[in-house]
Amino acid sequence: MKLTVIGAGYVGLVSAACFSDFGYEVTCVDRDPRKIAALESGKIPIYEQGLEPIVASNRQAGRLVFTENLAEAVASADVVLIAVGTPTREGEDAADLSYVYAAGEEIAKAMKGFTVIVTKSTVPVGTAAKLREIISRVRPDGDFEVASNPEFMREGSAVEDFLRPDRVVIGVSSERAEAALRQLYRPLAAKDVPIVATSCEAAEIIKYAANTFLATRIAFVNQLADLCERVGADIQDVGRGMGLDKRIGLQFLSPGPGYGGSCFPKDTRALAATARQYGERFSIVENVITANEARKKDLADRIEKAVGGSLKGAKIALLGIAFKAETDDIRDAAALTVIPELQRRGAAVAAFDPVAMDNGRSTFESVQWCADAYSAAIGADAVVVLTEWNVFRGLNLRRMGKDMRQPVMVDFRNLFGMDDVSNTGFTYHSIGRATVYPPVGKDAEIIPFKSGTTA
Repeated sequence: MKLTVIGAGYVGLVSAACFSDFGYEVTCVDRDPRKIAALESGKIPIYEQGLEPIVASNRQAGRLVFTENLAEAVASADVVLIAVGTPTREGEDAADLSYVYAAGEEIAKAMKGFTVIVTKSTVPVGTAAKLREIISRVRPDGDFEVASNPEFMREGSAVEDFLRPDRVVIGVSSERAEAALRQLYRPLAAKDVPIVATSCEAAEIIKYAANTFLATRIAFVNQLADLCERVGADIQDVGRGMGLDKRIGLQFLSPGPGYGGSCFPKDTRALAATARQYGERFSIVENVITANEARKKDLADRIEKAVGGSLKGAKIALLGIAFKAETDDIRDAAALTVIPELQRRGAAVAAFDPVAMDNGRSTFESVQWCADAYSAAIGADAVVVLTEWNVFRGLNLRRMGKDMRQPVMVDFRNLFGMDDVSNTGFTYHSIGRATVYPPVGKDAEIIPFKSGTTA
């Protein structure tokens, strides 16, 4: 079986690399000559654990090829995966499918012999049917099937999710298409990974429904954490007490600065838009979107309150700008809201992120980019944790606090236990838990600020 993947972005590149690791001959197509040149020289355009060695080994073995020539790649393929972007349409909530449909037209012109055309991109219900209509119009004599195969890869663990998934969903409308996709995923089926065969429409909804349900859990636990702060409960105790119920589970019950990234924000909006298109009001989803946007706007208020009520002239050290750990993706990250708002209120911003600072430099203005967390904290009025990088969990808070103007931490990821910070000299604010204040009186420790120190 020969496979062509159209799109060398996040989904396309990971899919192409992992399918080639199954032993298939895979051609990955992208219109961006710079991206193709980079991939051919061994440079991976995204940060994703485990991806670089898989790409390198399969390129060396000749199973993975990168090209700009879509027609040639499609002509030799048995299965073509469409993995192009489906961003939110400007000024709307619906997904922009222009790239998907354009790819369909080009595939129609180039395909030879029986070809299974699969949407790997996240697309709303009805896309497979529309794609079938487009291809039939361009090639009335074409021998093809259209299928839907949504991905469920998490940024930061995409390779692991592809090679060891919970399930594989294939949306098909014929036995020929189902047989081809079952053959494609035979290496996973041999490991007892469930292959869920559905209609194309069901497969398209499953992807949006899964992401939206997870986003709903995040919005729920964030609002629950706010209630815990009011009543004196600890959200971590509450989350554990809930999550040990097998019907609920422990995942996605940690509060934070709101969901972000390339999937949850656009997928929740797209599902709500689809419901409106079909005359249904998905009010739960619409409220989740509203709650998440409010969450991000509330972050600057929390920081301002933590430093005494005014940010004018303050220095704020941000730890992490990626929307979550193990990725350099800052799309819809909390930092996109927080940094401009802190600056608007008169604060200077210093920041450190282990992998996302290149993306930050091209996005934010007037930010001091630092070599590490300690450098960012020098002279700061508060340290703010936005991303749950493991490197932040082991910070020496005593060392950090001695170089700050005032040792205040606002931890939007609850990285530290209450006992961890109780004797560090920090005033420690977290989410859904009580504020920890430094000891006073005879037990107090004076932590001097080293004036004149520079990052």
